[in-house]
Amino acid sequence: MSETPPDSERDVMEYDVVTVGAGPAGLSFAIRLKQLNPDISVCVIEKASTIGAHILSGAVIETGPLDALLPDWRDNPPPICVPATEDEFWLLSKESGRKLPVPPGMANHGNVIVSLGAMCAWLAPQAEALGVEIYPGFAAAETLHDEAGTVVGVRIGDMGVARDGAHKAGYTAGIDIRAKVTVLAEGARGHLTKRLVKRFKLDADSDPQAYSIGIKELWQVPEGRTLPGKIVHSFGWPADNATYGGSFLYHLDNNRIALGFVSGLDYEDPNYRPWEAFQQWKNHPMVKPLLDGGTIESAGARAIVTGGWQSLPKVEMPGALLIGDTAGLLNVPKVKGTHQAIRSGMLAAEHLATGALSADGFDARLRDSDAMAELRKVRNIKPGFKRGLWFGLANAAWETVTGGRSPWTLRNSADWCSMEKLAEYDSPERHWGPRELPPRDRLAGVYYAATEHDEDQPVHLRVLDPSICVTRCTQEYGNPCTRFCPAAVYEIVDDPDGPAGSGKRLQINAANCVHCKTCDIKDPYEIIDWVTPEGGSGPNYRNL
Repeated sequence: MSETPPDSERDVMEYDVVTVGAGPAGLSFAIRLKQLNPDISVCVIEKASTIGAHILSGAVIETGPLDALLPDWRDNPPPICVPATEDEFWLLSKESGRKLPVPPGMANHGNVIVSLGAMCAWLAPQAEALGVEIYPGFAAAETLHDEAGTVVGVRIGDMGVARDGAHKAGYTAGIDIRAKVTVLAEGARGHLTKRLVKRFKLDADSDPQAYSIGIKELWQVPEGRTLPGKIVHSFGWPADNATYGGSFLYHLDNNRIALGFVSGLDYEDPNYRPWEAFQQWKNHPMVKPLLDGGTIESAGARAIVTGGWQSLPKVEMPGALLIGDTAGLLNVPKVKGTHQAIRSGMLAAEHLATGALSADGFDARLRDSDAMAELRKVRNIKPGFKRGLWFGLANAAWETVTGGRSPWTLRNSADWCSMEKLAEYDSPERHWGPRELPPRDRLAGVYYAATEHDEDQPVHLRVLDPSICVTRCTQEYGNPCTRFCPAAVYEIVDDPDGPAGSGKRLQINAANCVHCKTCDIKDPYEIIDWVTPEGGSGPNYRNL
């Protein structure tokens, strides 16, 4: 087996700025920085095989920040870009539903429906035309630091490493990318960001971050069923009154419908199954007729940052800063984060361009910006639902009427500790029944995500103490990882040599992983650590 090459043998690339993540925040940042100063060298690295392949969002976007970034974008719009035409807001029971007035924050006049993955693939060549260097398939495995601890760049993960750590025939040592400043735009629960938050204690003065899981499919449906630009959101069934959940259903062009279900990861019920909740919702009488006879084109899942204003960590540290979903800027009541991602990327670019590429002062600048003013107004809406659906709705109405001027701020707690133990929780009757629409199970859903991992690479889902899984977790929670993972990555299987005489062991089907990070967030023992796999691995979403 070959030895790991010393740092001196690694190839080194040097830039003024390296950006981790080619999502809307990272690409907008790179574009704006080059607009302001073409002489600054900028590199964007992306772990997906192609730009947009790991991007999943609703997505309805407010266009103001995009107008500011690219004033002429409508002359050459993204491949999927449908102007919003009408909104509906549904309250569902198992067999029926009724339309309610659309909340002011969810009115979408003037907005557009896009595929965010396709939009990022559209943004990337515009960044490259300005001189930005973009490298898909480059997975940042760790940050680089100088002797004082300042971030000085990132190290790309080695390629060609076998599951047992041996170097395969095509082994290539990862490149070190060194830069004066590193911009983290990894999206929700970023692998590097999680480590940096801990290292620099960036969350010392904020609430724990909160998350939801969004599961989405893109359908091709028979002619005549869609009304391009129609936007529908729902709440109620299949979630119970104690579980935060809701759906989106967006009518696109060419007889396509984008639809999905979002479940708050602060749920208490150890038996709750987010993927199954989505499938149950699809079979509701108000939804199923739209999909019958149609086909799934693509499907996937991702974590969504929902902590808001009170969970914003410090977004600067020596040599680096955080933007977009990595910082946690999504506006939950609006169900929108793309405009915030673009806005924060532009703000970071303006800060660095006028500040000699120093991250110092960016935290204060972001907190004094329109992005944070928007989040402060709605800071109490999502936490209000911790007290139940009806309290949450009443609280949301109050916060909307008062413009968020309540003299209090409701607090967030960590999602991993919100789950109740089996013996202490009476799971509600959800009235879930048989369903007819595809996919039949989670493995079939993984097929539509087109996810790819070399089977012979190190498992990127690290369980710090597997014995807990078949002892304490089995007894206390019934192994919820086998239910909350949307890709059937985790299984408890028979094994006569299992830990502690249990006769069982945890099997990790890492090749199924769609990189949603739910396990890293919701595991009640905090022993699952999601790390980036080999560059280019993971889902290959199409138009999600």
